[in-house]
Amino acid sequence: MEISLLLRLLIAHLVTDFILQPKDWVADKNAKKFKSKKLMLHIIITTVVAYIFSGYHANWFIPLTIFITHYIIDLIKIYLKDTFKYFIIDQLLHVVVIVFIWLTVENKWNDVVLSFAALTDKTNIWLIISAYLFVTWPLGIIIGKGTQKWRDQIAKEQEKAQLKQLYKISLEGNMGNGEKPAEVHEEEQGLGLASAGKWIGICERVLILTFILMHQYTAIGFLMTAKSILRFSEKETNTQLKTEYVLVGTLVSFTSSAILGVLTSYLLK
Repeated sequence: MEISLLLRLLIAHLVTDFILQPKDWVADKNAKKFKSKKLMLHIIITTVVAYIFSGYHANWFIPLTIFITHYIIDLIKIYLKDTFKYFIIDQLLHVVVIVFIWLTVENKWNDVVLSFAALTDKTNIWLIISAYLFVTWPLGIIIGKGTQKWRDQIAKEQEKAQLKQLYKISLEGNMGNGEKPAEVHEEEQGLGLASAGKWIGICERVLILTFILMHQYTAIGFLMTAKSILRFSEKETNTQLKTEYVLVGTLVSFTSSAILGVLTSYLLK
């Protein structure tokens, strides 16, 4: 299937949305909304670049569609919160429009339907999809349930350490200044990013499954080494408990992903 037009339009979008759009233009759009001249200038540049890159200079459907849809999508986005979720939705909508233009101009709708039908009939595709879905949230929940007792133990030890520190400082007569003890500050700073552990686990399991399916077993060793160096270099209280917990969780995550990868490879053959 010819995808030259699709690639050229995607390149035009990346160039105009990320390279030819300065930060002060984005700030002006967010501040002035639909009255922003920078918004209109960005839409015009996007349309012209897409028109030039397309190569279909006698077809006005491409620039007209790009101009209208890009303006509407960008206008809606600037009235929403500037969050990662809305950014991804914004970019996906632009990509959907580009794919729509490509399929319409090249008259590829029938080819896509036939290709999709042929793809869904292949058992191997569904097997791979099932494996990747399982190593994300389902396997993460299973591992979380299995290691819950160790997390509870670490939480109890942290609470005991805080109480001991508070008691020690109260005996020294240093509680009158209203400051929190150093141990409490360290524990607050050590909480980590929200859901960071969950996403780290998902990424590592997806990578392991991918390496197994691609027969790149050496890469798994590098991944384990990199994570171990980064994780165990952190300064934390209850170091022994946390190190053992992280080690157990990491090994369970790696082992289960590797077993699933080997099983999937076997079934694919």
